[in-house]
Amino acid sequence: MSQPVGVPSPDRSLLAEVEDAVTPRATLLVVGVLALHLLFIASYVGALHDPRPRDVPFGVVAPRAVAERTVARLAGLPGGPLDPRAVADRATARKQILDRKTDGALIVDPAGTTDTLLVATGGGRVLATTLETLTTRVEKSEGRTVRTVDVAPAGTGDANGLSSFYVTVGWCVGGYLCASIMTISAGAARSTPRRAAIRLAAMIPVALLGGLGGALIAGPVLDALPGSFPALWGLGTLVVFAVGAATLACQAVFGLAGIGLAILLVVILGNPSAGGALPAPLLPPFWKAIGPALPPGAGTWAARSIAYFEGNALTSALLVLSAWAVAGTAITLLATALRTRTRRTGP
Repeated sequence: MSQPVGVPSPDRSLLAEVEDAVTPRATLLVVGVLALHLLFIASYVGALHDPRPRDVPFGVVAPRAVAERTVARLAGLPGGPLDPRAVADRATARKQILDRKTDGALIVDPAGTTDTLLVATGGGRVLATTLETLTTRVEKSEGRTVRTVDVAPAGTGDANGLSSFYVTVGWCVGGYLCASIMTISAGAARSTPRRAAIRLAAMIPVALLGGLGGALIAGPVLDALPGSFPALWGLGTLVVFAVGAATLACQAVFGLAGIGLAILLVVILGNPSAGGALPAPLLPPFWKAIGPALPPGAGTWAARSIAYFEGNALTSALLVLSAWAVAGTAITLLATALRTRTRRTGP
């Protein structure tokens, strides 16, 4: 009597069963997943476990002699938490914060003992709180007090200034998941230039709908992010398409392993360095350096600029996202064309 299909033979060895149950391909995938989850832990804990301000751009408004002394005193603080510079007047200091050139400013009153600290909780409440704590301690050592003024306050529905980060993460997740599903559903090895072009074209309506949905939820529905709704929609569309195109490019070059590379870039490296939970000046040097160049960091910066900083300082972030979109599109088409040509001319 023949053995039923799918039922293991009683004569087969345990080793043979193990080889069938866990194939070499599955073993490689499991090893890859193990590496990714350890990198995830290392990246998030490494970036967020010990927040310390480092070289925070900081303005000082005071008469010249007082300003020089104050700048020198702040620049000499242990650990270099601030990068202070003299500013002409209060209006200029406020403008520099709204232009996102500085993160705070101290207005010194030479005739009294109470100075004014300008901060922007819209750029991250934890950074504003850190500046307030640091400045209060320094002023107290000089027998002075500080009054804090928030020139770009986070919205009432965005208490910790994190909504811009979370909506960006959502857009990024939508981008790489949709791109991955389109490839996996048809088989990565069967991709052709025409199919690659179709998938890239399909990412456009996905990006438009994903950008629209995120802007609606964070804006009118939950009132978590103020600012221009069309601008947030446009930003979301660009983020989703950029991440989707980058994911398709990774898959075109590395096959299914490209999904892991996309997760590494966007989730493992991109999210903790995005300046969400901890704004960039509080991150360790490595994460502070890579954050602005990755989609989550560029998207978070742009979303905060739209919501709280009158749309200022958007250019660099939009250029980064556009570069990911253009490079992802070009690499996807080129890699697919080269792979197809190799299959046709190979043995």
